[in-house]
Amino acid sequence: MATRFGILGSIEVRRDGAPIDVGHAMQRRVLAALLVDTHQVVSADALVDRIWGDTEPGNGRRKLYGYLSRLRHALAVDGTAITREQGGGYRLAIEPSAVDAHRFCGLSDQARKAGGDVRAEALWREALSLWRGSAFAGADTLWFNAQRHLLDGERLAAELELVDVRMRLGQHDELVGELLTRAEAHALDERVIGQLILALYRCERQAEALEAYERARQRLADELGVDPGAALRRLYERILTGDPQLAAPRSAAPPVTTNPATTTSPMGTVQSAAITEPLGKSSMAANVSPPRARQLVPRLLPADVSLFVGRENEVEEARRLLGEERPGSATLLVTGPAGVGKTAFAIRTGHLLASGFPDGQLHADLRGFGDDPAEPFTVLGAFLRALGIPGGAVPAEMTGRVHLYRTLLAERQTLVVLDNAADARQVSDLLPSGVRCAAIVTSRTTMAELGGRRLSLDVLDLATGLDLLREMIGPGRTDADSRAARSIVETCGGLPLAVWVAGARLAARPHWPLARVAHALADEQRKLDELAVGHIAVRASLELTYQQMSTATQHALRTVALLPGPDFAAWALAALLDATLSEAEAVLDDLVEVHLAQVASVNRTGIRYQLHDLIRLFAKERTEPDVPERDRAAALARLLGASLHLADLAADTLSVDFQGISQLDLASWRLTEADADQLLADPLAWFNDERHFLIDVAERALDTTEGVAPAAGLATALTTLFQVGSHFDDWERLQNRALEAALGNGDRHSAAKVHRCLGELTTILDRYPEAVNHFEQALLLTEGEGPTYRASATAGLAYVHRLLGQYATAAVHFEEAAELAEAASNVNCLVYATNGLGVIDLEQKRVEAAIARFTTCLRISRTAGYGPGEAQALRCLGQSHRALGAYPAAADAYRRAAAISEDLGDRLSATHAACWLGDVLNRQGRHREGRRLLARSLWTYREFGNLWGEAAALYALAEAQLAAGRPAPARRRAEAAITLWRQIGSSRWLATGLDTLAEAHSLAGDHAAAARTRDEAERARKV
Repeated sequence: MATRFGILGSIEVRRDGAPIDVGHAMQRRVLAALLVDTHQVVSADALVDRIWGDTEPGNGRRKLYGYLSRLRHALAVDGTAITREQGGGYRLAIEPSAVDAHRFCGLSDQARKAGGDVRAEALWREALSLWRGSAFAGADTLWFNAQRHLLDGERLAAELELVDVRMRLGQHDELVGELLTRAEAHALDERVIGQLILALYRCERQAEALEAYERARQRLADELGVDPGAALRRLYERILTGDPQLAAPRSAAPPVTTNPATTTSPMGTVQSAAITEPLGKSSMAANVSPPRARQLVPRLLPADVSLFVGRENEVEEARRLLGEERPGSATLLVTGPAGVGKTAFAIRTGHLLASGFPDGQLHADLRGFGDDPAEPFTVLGAFLRALGIPGGAVPAEMTGRVHLYRTLLAERQTLVVLDNAADARQVSDLLPSGVRCAAIVTSRTTMAELGGRRLSLDVLDLATGLDLLREMIGPGRTDADSRAARSIVETCGGLPLAVWVAGARLAARPHWPLARVAHALADEQRKLDELAVGHIAVRASLELTYQQMSTATQHALRTVALLPGPDFAAWALAALLDATLSEAEAVLDDLVEVHLAQVASVNRTGIRYQLHDLIRLFAKERTEPDVPERDRAAALARLLGASLHLADLAADTLSVDFQGISQLDLASWRLTEADADQLLADPLAWFNDERHFLIDVAERALDTTEGVAPAAGLATALTTLFQVGSHFDDWERLQNRALEAALGNGDRHSAAKVHRCLGELTTILDRYPEAVNHFEQALLLTEGEGPTYRASATAGLAYVHRLLGQYATAAVHFEEAAELAEAASNVNCLVYATNGLGVIDLEQKRVEAAIARFTTCLRISRTAGYGPGEAQALRCLGQSHRALGAYPAAADAYRRAAAISEDLGDRLSATHAACWLGDVLNRQGRHREGRRLLARSLWTYREFGNLWGEAAALYALAEAQLAAGRPAPARRRAEAAITLWRQIGSSRWLATGLDTLAEAHSLAGDHAAAARTRDEAERARKV
């Protein structure tokens, strides 16, 4: 038996290609920690550090021994051993080649030593094919993050080496799209830029090559204050002079017999490839890249369909219509009856056309004929984020979204697929306007008011229908009873979905003769005479399948129809059925077997399922007469309870918020503790998979009077998850609706909680007047209540007043919040309020008093295990040390704060620490390192749409430019920061920014401007 171990993606083990279960997430971390050092002894201390870092639980050693014992048992089948060595260490006795990461390194070494480019290309491709995603996916400790960073570097190096090889082989025309994407992600990596410039030049796109160089030069100057390195400048000069040695190879190069390490390069005389190490080493910029979360080239098409027969003429026509030269964007409307295969056709055509749209493909299921059609406003938000717009920068109104969407696509070559549209109104704002863009729209209606080309899909002819049946049950079985096979296709009227249902039943029951299904379908033949009857035939086919199922499975299908959204996980069905997770999974397996449910995706948290819209409709029709209203209401109440229970547990695990009000008492139904632990092993991953579903559950419950309180509780519980993931649109839309429902229902407690959460959101989005109103409304609604409901709202209100420079008011509220939090035993809020008082002390120059408060916060947070509070206290201690000029102590505090926030998955808080660390490094004279951190922080703040952070980063960059003696870029940065602080309304920081601008004017010799700016700073301080 061949066992392979994978860490270049999710941590997995496969035996003879099949996955084997090696336990839950923490147990897989232990395995991964050993896999990195195969055949090496790893001490127990090292394993604990790798697995938990600074968050080792009190019984960590005992847990480690349990994990190791279970791993030994899981791996022992094929002789793989984990041995305990002398001295207490552990060794995993396997060959390094069994681990994908070691195999990747080995293949990379072979590729570098290959005697020819053809062989090297094959080896590099084989090495890179081992990657399945981010290394050690789901493992988030300092050690794993460091290992991931190293492997990411190796991966990028391999990708660049492969590009060099392919350039020598004359494949530059195939590389441009890939290099454009990589240059977006690594905008300051000169080797990447050089490869792109050379590829564009060889494709006779000299103007674009020169523009790419100029953009890179400007970016390096603006962000890092450096010029391009010698190698990139030399390439630019050779393009300007038309150096013939830069010309593309006349044909694919034969295998190179010389050592590639001494190959003549267009960038110089003797280098390893067209773009090699001098580019990577000429500037410290090589290690700086924009946040990887930004998906600038979206690839949103679902996976290509595996069962697709016929339609050759239609596919060719679609490719011709969308691929031909035209004066503007093209729209293809694909119409036909339900079940005719419009979605499969659009997806297949989209994949065939994808290479002609290098700027990406967008896709949305508009659910036009379901109970919950997609709103264009929501779809535009998803598209804009996929196109790289940060969540906080997506416009809040429809017109702004449409304008931004059209602007982004105006100069791009993008394909947009809009599936299952109800009418022209639903798609008109989603159609691209760019002249090189195209759209495919599918609908059951003719949509006469929509312009563009049209393609109508008809039912399958007999031969193609037989091909579909043959694909499903095998040619031997189909041909053995050809008369019955023909009868099945004819009776189904050639409607693909009807043929599919019949084929699924036969495939699931290989012992059935085809004549049995043919005879059953013949009784319903009259229902396929017309298109309008075609749906009835599908219903009859589904009815046949339905009647063959067990009573429990029939009930499950009826119940699934109650679920909102396009897909769902097994836990949702467990709640509806009042069952365990394993029981729900078993029922879903039965439904998948007969193709009444489909596997939509397999994610880190498990399998997601979906129903075809016609099957869902059929199930709904059976639900209404067969399931009493009270039973449906009870099932939906259990679903809401399970959603609330899981969301609250996930938020509590992350422990980011400081509201201090558990929502669990509102949960009427809960999964077992074991099932909940299994689902929430990675709470952020779970939330990312379930976000849309949870929102749908909450919104449906808000429509009912009895569901308002738990639905508002669910909306409140999602606050932490919305915050960590920067899902500001979803946050605001759901909680505004929850607030309206709670107020309309006279539910003051729910309204107060939601007001508090919306205050937090509007504070993050720098909308301070709205934030003040929300916090004040929360306090007004809880007047006379105990401290539980008032503590966090009071603290939030204080925070906004502090940001506005209203220190006296802020201090009063912070002191009140601290008293309320202590009375309510809300440690998170107590830390938050005490920390706020310390910040006021710090900003009013009472540094020693501030340090005392921050030290108290650090102690309380560590005692309570409150990670966000510990990180915040360390950041503020860093600020205090910075104010005293104790820069080494400040840097140490910032680094520890950043590490804690990164472990928590809180990128924004980690960026706060990184930003001020960059400032301190600059003050210590480590200018390049400091500017790199500040530039990275600026990108992240812009990604999150955080104006205050962006202003702080710009201010620190201005200070860095002053320290480097560059008054012009310092002035630009300071002016940008000042503009943001004026917009925010922070007079204290406005004055600080004006001081820096005055220094820039002085350094530039403009003393009059410096004097005017200093006067303005003094006026700002008096506000």
